[in-house]
Amino acid sequence: AGRAARGLAARDSAALEPVLAAKPRAEPPPKAELTRGAVWLADGPVVQVKFKQRTPDGMLRQPVFLRMRDDKNPAECVWQTEADAAPADADEPAVPAAEPPERPTVAFTNLDKVFWPADGYTKGDMIAYYEGVAEWLLPYLKDRPVVLTRYPDGIDGKSFFQKDAPVYAPSWLRLETMWSEHAEREIRYFVLDNVESLLYVANMGTIPLHVWSSRVAALERPDWCILDLDPKGAPLKDVVTIARHLHELCEDVGLVNFVKTSGSTGLHVLIPLGARYTYEQSRTLAELLARFAAKSLPEIATIVRSVSDRDGKVYVDFLQNGHGRLLVSPFCVRPLPGAPVSMPLEWSEINGRLKLERFNIRSAGKWLAKHGDPLAAVLTASSDMLAALESLTRRLAG
Repeated sequence: AGRAARGLAARDSAALEPVLAAKPRAEPPPKAELTRGAVWLADGPVVQVKFKQRTPDGMLRQPVFLRMRDDKNPAECVWQTEADAAPADADEPAVPAAEPPERPTVAFTNLDKVFWPADGYTKGDMIAYYEGVAEWLLPYLKDRPVVLTRYPDGIDGKSFFQKDAPVYAPSWLRLETMWSEHAEREIRYFVLDNVESLLYVANMGTIPLHVWSSRVAALERPDWCILDLDPKGAPLKDVVTIARHLHELCEDVGLVNFVKTSGSTGLHVLIPLGARYTYEQSRTLAELLARFAAKSLPEIATIVRSVSDRDGKVYVDFLQNGHGRLLVSPFCVRPLPGAPVSMPLEWSEINGRLKLERFNIRSAGKWLAKHGDPLAAVLTASSDMLAALESLTRRLAG
């Protein structure tokens, strides 16, 4: 019936592997779709999946793994035909047809509520911004767990993180259930694959959107490696100097690299990995780059985490590379005065004339319409991390 890789978390794999290993092997059926490396079982376990529809040849469209079903016998799991579904007696009432799927609609509320008091920007302004940049923003949200930070009364009111989708979430909103080691329970994450989903969470008072570095189908393999340049009071010119240094270092060791503003006071340097490596490998690469920057620019760069011990230097944070660690999404609005936006930039723009406040809820859309997204390739490109690690290790040793 096809493959269901989406929704399969690490704990699911850990539970399935010993069960599958203990099952007797079998030859594939005569008309089976042969997938390279596939192993056929004589008597496999039952798993439950959800899917969009079934193709004429019996394959499942967009299947998503939900859970194992120890309570079901494989012999019970058969396709129901129209004949099977027909009533046994003509006098008996037919089973009513299933309700059509709920159509995506968002009922906006309190659009005039001021979210940025000093600037006069409203909740409606924010929703309009997100709708206007959706074509650039959605590729970074698609198939990726999202964590919301909600400000129901604007940036001066109370705020709270929300990982778990509420029970009243509409049925058309995509949710992915995953086990959280930290919370020791399953969490239903939002996955924002379309404009309606994006606008739904914006209407909930969500200002910033934080995303995982990996997608649902490959949770342990990130799409990018992150270096977060956090000034915490250090001058922007030092952030720029360190970013340029990292850019040149990455170029020297063959690593494709991109840059965006954090939307606050720093910059994010991103290295595409193409979901080829683990989070541990990604963190090792980021740590080597961070240590090299701190060694080369000791007057302005540090890898000391404690703010009080940084001596006014820029913190080169490599610890954002890990399972469940979050990155503020490109084009995301920040809950700060001026409504700044996390903006992807060309490396030529990272210079002494850079002004982070230039990119905000009013200007970002116009800039994008003119220049496009210079970060887009981070979603599809990759790097030879192993060769880069060897080169960096030799440099640090020298």
